[in-house]
Amino acid sequence: MSVPVIGDGERRARLGRRQLLAPSVRAARVEDVADAVVGLHATDAATVYLSACARLAEPAAAEVDRALYGDVSLVKLLSMRRTIFAVTEELAPYVSAAAARAIAAKERATLLKHLRAHAEGWDAGRLAQTEREVLAALAVRGEATTKELGEDVPQLRETMLMSAGKAYEAKQSVGSRLLRLLASDGHVRRCRPRGSWLSSSYPWALVPQWPDVPVREAKAEVVRRWLAAYGPGTVEDVKWWTGWTLGDVRTALADVGARGVALAGGAAALVLPGDEEPVAAPEPWAALLPALDPAVMGWRGRDWYLRPEDVPALFDRAGNAGPTVWWCGEVVGGWAQRSDGEVVWRLFREVGAEAERAVAAEAGRLAAWLGEVRVTPRFRTPLERELTAKR
Repeated sequence: MSVPVIGDGERRARLGRRQLLAPSVRAARVEDVADAVVGLHATDAATVYLSACARLAEPAAAEVDRALYGDVSLVKLLSMRRTIFAVTEELAPYVSAAAARAIAAKERATLLKHLRAHAEGWDAGRLAQTEREVLAALAVRGEATTKELGEDVPQLRETMLMSAGKAYEAKQSVGSRLLRLLASDGHVRRCRPRGSWLSSSYPWALVPQWPDVPVREAKAEVVRRWLAAYGPGTVEDVKWWTGWTLGDVRTALADVGARGVALAGGAAALVLPGDEEPVAAPEPWAALLPALDPAVMGWRGRDWYLRPEDVPALFDRAGNAGPTVWWCGEVVGGWAQRSDGEVVWRLFREVGAEAERAVAAEAGRLAAWLGEVRVTPRFRTPLERELTAKR
């Protein structure tokens, strides 16, 4: 019996609909956006806002603020691929059990190793005691920066000299490492930054402990959601996106009953049961998506939406994607914001007058809600640098 074939056009139609990129399917609430892409990349503070607003019917930084810091319905977790994702409160226990806890355990072991090597008087007992003291101080304060917590827990002010004698030697505070560790472990969360929404200087607050979810169940739920948002995908895609072992990926795919399909060219891929049927293409759509957007970072195999010859302009040497211009499910260029606020872009090939008008309209939409805000990606790419260079 032959397996269903899902070609590139069908995959692009799914991308436009399921990741809320076509205007007719944009969302009203940022929680719906986060669930549509499983989680919003949050390593760069600006990405959460830009990715969300590209998919909101009425883009506004205040809507993202509401979810992150008002309702606290979005939670940032160091999770898949050791990347920070903003996920909904409903999904957070699954992401925590499936990825974040294991990462936190490795991070704790690494921190303890560094403390023993680069600071005095530290062992597992002192580290655990310091963690307890930090949580107790936060329970009293309600919200505090790492510096403020150092007033209550002096150990946080101690430093480690890393890479001593090297050109890149640097001092790291125990506090900066420890608070990130507690966040990875689901004990604390990042609060509204002291400054604009572009700032990465966060105070911290306690997090109510989530229900315990068995690891296997959690991994299956994460994979189920990934297939719903990104399917069809290959085993290699799922392994890359999650950062798990091949065995864990195969177990999770089996647990959700993933069905085999063929991609253009005959490569084997997987979808959820019942998801083999074609999806109606949405209306033609353009999007200006930010650095590290879930759409461009969603798969390991990207040739169906990104030409290999365009990769060097759009990615840095570490594999971080810069800002991209999309037309009907394909990356057709890149964009940047100049210091005067102008949103500029470059297309890599002829796309037609309709596409050019749609891209210009999206650039105007983006510039309008950004207003006086100026965004520079944390990971800068060749094209983004070139577009923002002084004229």
